[in-house]
Amino acid sequence: MGKLIINDVDVSGKRVLMRVDYNVPMEESNGQMVINDATRINETLPTLRHLIDRGARVILMAHLGRPDGKPEASMSLRPVGIALSEMLGRSVQFAEDCIGEAVEKQVNSLQNGEVLLLENVRFYREEEANDLAFSEKLAQLGDVYVNDAFGAAHRAHASTVGVPAVIAKRGGKCAGGLLMERELKFLGDELENPARPFVVILGGAKVSDKIKVIDRLLEKADVILIGGAMAYTFKLADGVHVGKSLVEPDKTEVAKAAVSKAQQRGVTFLIPTDNLIADPVDTGRKNKKGRAIFDLQNPRINTARDIPELSEGVDIGPATAAAFAVEIAQAKTILWNGPMGIFEDPRFAEGTFAVAKAVVDATQNNGAKSIIGGGDSVKALNVAGLGGKVTFMSTGGGASLEFLEGKELPGVVVLGNS
Repeated sequence: MGKLIINDVDVSGKRVLMRVDYNVPMEESNGQMVINDATRINETLPTLRHLIDRGARVILMAHLGRPDGKPEASMSLRPVGIALSEMLGRSVQFAEDCIGEAVEKQVNSLQNGEVLLLENVRFYREEEANDLAFSEKLAQLGDVYVNDAFGAAHRAHASTVGVPAVIAKRGGKCAGGLLMERELKFLGDELENPARPFVVILGGAKVSDKIKVIDRLLEKADVILIGGAMAYTFKLADGVHVGKSLVEPDKTEVAKAAVSKAQQRGVTFLIPTDNLIADPVDTGRKNKKGRAIFDLQNPRINTARDIPELSEGVDIGPATAAAFAVEIAQAKTILWNGPMGIFEDPRFAEGTFAVAKAVVDATQNNGAKSIIGGGDSVKALNVAGLGGKVTFMSTGGGASLEFLEGKELPGVVVLGNS
């Protein structure tokens, strides 16, 4: 049974309490917090325009960062409200808090078609604790609940689970937004019976983060391409020396099991045959977590089976990128989650960008359906200037992975059924 979507809900004149994912990357510039990437804001605009056009009074709930349950100026949503006003082309009001008498007064003075953004819900510890009293205070602000925050739907927090439960209990409608509908469609329905060949590209740091996804996709995929740091765990499992590459030695048996399952099912399973490597040199400095900061020097292509003892892999090599591109070119459905290397450093971005280009070429020239599973893959596509040239880019990082694993997401389960 599908979930209730806002198209099927009468919102005219009603207070629509909408959970959005505005946890956008920000940095300080000249004393002001500036948004680096507004993708998550932009993706909510269709839902907002739908509600505005139908005369809803829209109240937006969101979180930003990890303020640890107390107000933190650098994590205020005020700059997000300013950006949203510009992107929406209309004034967006801002509330200095997310609960309380002053906020209720602001909400109740809204006119049809007006929008109000509440302050960061994580300024209260009760948000992440899914506290009932806090949920009830938030729920007082709305007649209808809408969740368009797929990226937060795997969290059982007050704004994603507690509030809709309260609103539903008193007879209010709880629906997904248009972005939520698209996320469920592409990550769910479209991958249930994919057009073949179905090529899965997985990267990122850890096998442990994605082994459940790998295991589930081995049931459906025709080809699985492995890049990123997780590839070195597969190499280690195959008896390859990986030098100082990021690796999970305790996951080699898991990696072996995945390769064995792929062989049994006739799935093409490729790991890099060459790598870009570099030599990590301790700078003597430490990061905010107290860990040593290394400078990666002398980048070069390594075509040997083993990686030198004092070097680490930082990207897939050109031969691997070319081999991956051949598989991608034949695909009719593509799922990509995770970069091929440390693409944030331009020296180590070529492998990720080559895969991005291959995915876009397959989409634009061969009619492949390309689904990008959130997080760094989306960031890499945007950095490469290719973000608008794939079929769908998920806004969920952890939520995408959990959904692809087959888990039920608390923030989706609580929505009404259609």
